[in-house]
Amino acid sequence: MGRIYVKEEVCIGCRLCEIHCIVQHSKSKRIIKAFKEEPRPLSRTIVEEKGNVSFALQCRHCEEPFCVEACISGAMHTEDGKVLCDIKKCVGCWMCIMSCPFGAIKRDEKNKVSSKCDLCAGSDMPVCVANCPNEALVYEVD
Repeated sequence: MGRIYVKEEVCIGCRLCEIHCIVQHSKSKRIIKAFKEEPRPLSRTIVEEKGNVSFALQCRHCEEPFCVEACISGAMHTEDGKVLCDIKKCVGCWMCIMSCPFGAIKRDEKNKVSSKCDLCAGSDMPVCVANCPNEALVYEVD
């Protein structure tokens, strides 16, 4: 299982991680088309900024995830060390969002489901890490 780590001292807040995440989770997988899709895909990465400090925030894929414990429908689950959300089971109660100590789960308002990092399931490297121009994001496999 892998994890994404942030080197906040080199993050410039360019938000390319968010853009590539949107494209990765789009139907078209093309940058211009992805931004025109309805509903527009959500980034599962959140760039936080405070003064001169910025960093990308994703799900930490906790070993003992509070979101899985709080999920009333069983949508949040672990699989091969990853914390994933089955949107077909999600009822939009947002308990996972309230229980996440990192604020890494978002609401998909249009579809009324939770949205979170899935480490780009099926890829060797998450796209946010692969496309970070300053190498502020690092993917380490345990």
